[in-house]
Amino acid sequence: MRLGPGFFRPQSRPSRDLGVLLARALAADGPLAERPLRVLDAMAGCGIRGLRLALEAGAAAVWANDADPDRLPLLQANLAPLGAAGCELRTTALTAQQLLAGCLERRQRFELVDLDAFGCPTALVPLALEAVALDGVLVLASTDGRSPTGHDRPAAVRRFGAAARAHPASWELALRLQIGSVARCAWALGRGVEPLLAFSEGRTFRTAVRLRRHPAQGEEGLLGLLALCHGCGDQQVQPLLSLRQWQPCRCPAGSAPPLAISGPLWIGPLQHPPTLAAMARQAAAVPASASPATLRLLRSLGNDAGLPARCWPLGEIARRLGRGGPPKLAALVDALRQRGHSAGASGVMAGQLRSDAPWPLILELAAAAAGDAAAGDPAAGDTAK
Repeated sequence: MRLGPGFFRPQSRPSRDLGVLLARALAADGPLAERPLRVLDAMAGCGIRGLRLALEAGAAAVWANDADPDRLPLLQANLAPLGAAGCELRTTALTAQQLLAGCLERRQRFELVDLDAFGCPTALVPLALEAVALDGVLVLASTDGRSPTGHDRPAAVRRFGAAARAHPASWELALRLQIGSVARCAWALGRGVEPLLAFSEGRTFRTAVRLRRHPAQGEEGLLGLLALCHGCGDQQVQPLLSLRQWQPCRCPAGSAPPLAISGPLWIGPLQHPPTLAAMARQAAAVPASASPATLRLLRSLGNDAGLPARCWPLGEIARRLGRGGPPKLAALVDALRQRGHSAGASGVMAGQLRSDAPWPLILELAAAAAGDAAAGDPAAGDTAK
């Protein structure tokens, strides 16, 4: 395979691995298991994703497209082996808008549509959803890291129709804004959505969303707002359907700064544990399909469905305590669960606590956990695991 001058990053192998494992899992079980897997790769680059989806995931048809006509000969040469493998192949050099509009005109749909965009692909989402077959999956990637993480507020309003404010779980905020924009477009078409996985390494934000015939009962309640107090660190989440006055934060009376509110965004689950479990089984069946980094990422995502939408870095918790190092994450999670609250490690960003517990209780138990760690091992508080 020749890479040519196109966009290819060896560091992005985990995302390509997960794409293959997802396709294999979808083809093995569920509503797509009885259908041939047809793939539309709208921004194919050198074609490595389409090649792997055909040879490793058994795609019956691959349409690989790239807007650069000078790259078309390279794309065709790299994907030539697919014909011998029995995969129906088509290669084109169209803009993504032209490609997706043509699919809509012909009523042509695919079980897997991949938009690996450079920048923000939100403008393409309505047309992309029209190209996804019912129960099919839209895989979306964005390299726009500034607007959905609160560093370019006007751009967030333009691209997502939402506010994005600085937040300690910035990667997750970007993913929730991305899924929220997909959900709103799908609902406008009368469809429903089900996020299957969402992850980032801080440079690219990737989500995979299943398209349903109708919204599930209560699905609209999974769009909401996320509020953060930069004064005391407290966070609140509200669905748009039942939006009401925000509760007082933990700042002293009269000293609370205005809440930093982001949204509307997706406040529901980010991961679909049964799909991730099926992907893990596929990785075990064909070890060469997943690198060690991919397996670590798959385990992290599989252990965190993404609920609730409240995350704090351990470093932020330690700063709020004002003494010593951060508590051990495992000890803090255990303490919160013993109090009857949901708690766990974020699968999206390392070293972050996810919990529905009241913020004062989190700080109280974190202080106890940090004290226990320091008493048992003077160096224990320096490392959060």
